[in-house]
Amino acid sequence: MKARQAIIEQTGGPEVIHWRDVDLDRPGPGEVLVRNEAVGLNFIDAYHRSGVYPVELPAPLGTEAAGVVEAVGPDVVGFAPGDRVGTFGPARGAYATARLVPAKQLIPLPDDLDARTAAAVLLKGCTAEFLAERAARPAAGDWVMVHAASGGVGQLLVQWLTALGVKVIGTVGSAPKEALARDAGAELVLRTDDPELAAKVREASGGAGVAVTYDGVGAATWQSSLASTRRRGLIVSYGNASGPVTGVILGVLSAHGSLYVTRPTLFDYYVGADERRAGAARLFAMLREGKIQVNIGQTYPLEQAAQAHRDLEARKTTGSTVLLP
Repeated sequence: MKARQAIIEQTGGPEVIHWRDVDLDRPGPGEVLVRNEAVGLNFIDAYHRSGVYPVELPAPLGTEAAGVVEAVGPDVVGFAPGDRVGTFGPARGAYATARLVPAKQLIPLPDDLDARTAAAVLLKGCTAEFLAERAARPAAGDWVMVHAASGGVGQLLVQWLTALGVKVIGTVGSAPKEALARDAGAELVLRTDDPELAAKVREASGGAGVAVTYDGVGAATWQSSLASTRRRGLIVSYGNASGPVTGVILGVLSAHGSLYVTRPTLFDYYVGADERRAGAARLFAMLREGKIQVNIGQTYPLEQAAQAHRDLEARKTTGSTVLLP
């Protein structure tokens, strides 16, 4: 089967993304040939492209996609041609019209979930699941802060926490994004660059600070995360949108109230097939019950992935972004 595939031969800016024609073999043991109908855009794609997360070169890009099974390997069970499936990695190569995928990394898609929504929500939604329910477990009534609350993960996380009865303070990078965070359920929305952010967070939370800070921004918000989190609270630093947090001195955690910090990775919470399917089932249930909704803020043709990366890194996107083959 012929396919178009994105490849990088060196790390750098979006201009390093190139496209090539490939001939895909029949799937081998443990493999499934999937024709993509929609591809998800995520910050981790930009981290791979730029070298923040090192990859062996030349490298394919993309981890999240939804499509249809075209063929299965000789020992694959549970999947058949015509099945609708999705994947969120860790194998890369989703920026393609079709690809070979390890069967153990595929999720059967329910009939009531279309391909665009699946590509927009699988990775981000499963990230929201483990952040809200496993990496941290804020109780109903707790105050938490979610940085980048208007982003793809941010909107889902705010909705998820709100459904659990948690009170959310969202931060955003610009005025036009404030409404998106409010619509997701944030009780208070603040600007990330507000010099009084920490003081306003503590005022809203009765002077104590938030029980959990979810920080997907990184370097630019690290100080405000420290200053806004209550004594013995938890900072969940899960992303590097503004660059990685470096040089963390343990004494700083003590000085801010004996804080805890974790730097989780999705695939430490989605290790095996059972965890993967259980987490996805929880996500599908939240969608089906209307407790979370997916906001696809923009779509791009698949081969305009470079422009999508530019817009993502410039904070010009809102919600989830989908690339269409």
